[in-house]
Amino acid sequence: MIVDDSSVIRGLMSRWLGADPAIEIVASAANGQVALNALERTDPEIIVLDIEMPVMDGLTALPKILSIKPDVQVVMSSTLTVQNAKVSLHAMSLGAADYVPKPTTNRDVISSQSFQVEIIQKIKSLAEAKRKQLGLPLFKAEQEPLRFTIKSKIKPQIAEIPKTVNQLPIKPKIIGVGSSTGGPQALMEFVKGIKDKLTLPVVVTQHMPPSFTKILASHLSRSTGLTCEEAEDGMELVGGRVYIAPGNYHLAVTEKGGKYYIRLNQDPPENFCRPAVDPMFRSLSQVFGSAVLGVILTGMGHDGLAGSRVIVEGGGTILAQDEATSVVWGMPGAVSEAGLCYAVLPLSELAGKVNNIVIGGR
Repeated sequence: MIVDDSSVIRGLMSRWLGADPAIEIVASAANGQVALNALERTDPEIIVLDIEMPVMDGLTALPKILSIKPDVQVVMSSTLTVQNAKVSLHAMSLGAADYVPKPTTNRDVISSQSFQVEIIQKIKSLAEAKRKQLGLPLFKAEQEPLRFTIKSKIKPQIAEIPKTVNQLPIKPKIIGVGSSTGGPQALMEFVKGIKDKLTLPVVVTQHMPPSFTKILASHLSRSTGLTCEEAEDGMELVGGRVYIAPGNYHLAVTEKGGKYYIRLNQDPPENFCRPAVDPMFRSLSQVFGSAVLGVILTGMGHDGLAGSRVIVEGGGTILAQDEATSVVWGMPGAVSEAGLCYAVLPLSELAGKVNNIVIGGR
């Protein structure tokens, strides 16, 4: 279902998505109230929900939608403004699965291929992850679109026991975290779990556009009590603090005189992302050697796979979130299936494992 007050955007998105044989548009709505009415006669798996709409905006509609269809995946859609970044992150704390930044004008939307590609990728990734959890058929390009109605809670399928590395973890000097789809919520829980024992600097790459990363850092600070900030070029790393890679910049680390500093760059995107996890992990391995602890949280794609391999080959340690607790098990699944992880754990257990490794345990 597409919910947007712009008829131009509804029409464009309907054409884009409808051209994919794996996607079926079951409804479109001009505001939140129309969407709620449409839910009485349709059963969408994914809802793309605009934020700014008359009658009922997206943030007001979101909890109402989830109360009617608790298993539907909602993707918030908004233009890149500071206010909309705040609203989008708040929406994810209320249960939205993801967000997609929308070009500012209808003309920009029409010409934006990146917006088209991103919305299709996110819709398919979220739907396939949900289908896999529920044991339902996955998308196949040659098939007619598959739809389902969730009549009751079904126990998520757990992936086979993942391959893990045998080497014992080295006591780290830095923690690097990578995340994407579902990452803001996962980061909140993870950081809360490590805050009481955190003595090391934590660097985070979360796939986000500019303006969103600064708001994310503020949300993490308020929720956890830790100093969490958007990274700046030349900033000295301090133990017990969390640094978020800013949108549109890769984060790297350098050493000078026994101190460590953040270096930002706009090298080409990797895995279609900037910031990306791979260059951050490579930098951490180069500077800290085996004393790196990398954590891969929920996210689509395979960003972090190549960087995790570099860390492990350098003697460092990788942990990953498990499939059952991930919104999308793309990034953590990739490192798990490659056999690069010391452990693959539910989100609720990752912080505890990190705390143990940091003090020299297992």
